[in-house]
Amino acid sequence: MSTARCHNGQPRLYPGLEWILALLLLCVLVGCGGHPKNVLIPVADSAPNSTKVDMLVTTTRSRSTIRGEMFTGERALAPAFADITVSIPPANVRKVGEVAWPKRLPSNPATDFATLKADEITRDDAKKWLSASVRKSHDRSVLVFIHGFNNRFEDSVYRFAQIVKDSGVHSAPVLVTWPSRGSLLAYGYDRESTNYTRNALEMLFQYLARDPEVKEVSILAHSMGNWLALEALRQMAIRNGRLPAKFENVMLASPDVDVDVFRQQIVDMGKQHPQFTLFVSRDDRALAVSRRVWGDVARLGAIDPEQAPFKKELADSQITVIDLTKVKAGDRLNHGKFAESPEVVQLIGARISDGQTLTDSKVGLGDKILAATTSTAAAAGSAAGLILAAPVAVVDADTRDNYAGQVSGLTGPMGKQQRAPDCTAGGRSKESCRQ
Repeated sequence: MSTARCHNGQPRLYPGLEWILALLLLCVLVGCGGHPKNVLIPVADSAPNSTKVDMLVTTTRSRSTIRGEMFTGERALAPAFADITVSIPPANVRKVGEVAWPKRLPSNPATDFATLKADEITRDDAKKWLSASVRKSHDRSVLVFIHGFNNRFEDSVYRFAQIVKDSGVHSAPVLVTWPSRGSLLAYGYDRESTNYTRNALEMLFQYLARDPEVKEVSILAHSMGNWLALEALRQMAIRNGRLPAKFENVMLASPDVDVDVFRQQIVDMGKQHPQFTLFVSRDDRALAVSRRVWGDVARLGAIDPEQAPFKKELADSQITVIDLTKVKAGDRLNHGKFAESPEVVQLIGARISDGQTLTDSKVGLGDKILAATTSTAAAAGSAAGLILAAPVAVVDADTRDNYAGQVSGLTGPMGKQQRAPDCTAGGRSKESCRQ
């Protein structure tokens, strides 16, 4: 054990741990590691050989006062819209499946993903954008992407731009981004944010269903975003009596969804539902942690599709399954294979473009250990407990970045760290207190 308990039952840190916490907090606050933030400040289009991805964004996030951030992880009272253009560098400087984050700002379009345009627009302007973009598509189609857990606004924008480019789709790209705080410790908040966004997403689906110019709709959701997508489709089916035929493809990538709940969602959608394609990976470590959080019930994205009862149920519902377990690509949690494997992301494009009937953000090594040891951290009662549970967080740049807000929230501003309780209060000796 790395903590002792005082007479009042509160944990006391052993001497020396406070400075470790201060070091971690200092490194977080000065921005050690990770990619630059606030990358949505437009730069000049200085690389004529780069690819431009123009997307419509609809979000339930709150507006940000920080230049280059646009939207935060907090919830807005009403949806907002944006027209964003991302420049993607040539193939000779970037691997398929990779988001080439700039190492410093301003971004260089010749080597980095760069923002060329980032304009907030009105609802009416969003409708005009959609109409013009759909007319450019040879099949009058729309691709809606819904990101997963632990995504900042800029993460979702750049990831979707990468998917559009690497998949080769020609559909009008629409990004749905919901309020995620971009931290593993905000899992509960993020989950409730998907519920908060259900009605807004259903309104988008209803609009696409009514728009006579839109002939085909494909939906790609990742991780927790699958819960949002499925719930919005379920609501729409119940409200309308069925789902529209133009909703042809729904691709569920690593869905963080309870398998029992998914069974009921499919039933509620009725017999006329889209062609579902399920991407699973039995080595998905993020979903393994989620399974423990949700009462040891299997997560849809980590099932073995060849085992009972899944094999028969999937066949009965005519759900196509693509098993990515043996694919050696993606992040260290094996949770982002759908976008980071060249073969898989191109398969997505083929399914959409050819009509065939497939957060993210960086996750640090420390995140995995922290997620698996939250009880230890809770027992310690402070941010230092996170270090006790997973000392790798001190040296892992991605983890330091992901936990910045939580560490700051637990300790207060720099220079005002919470002090360990005085164990000698009440006449107890230091020796007995240590024991």
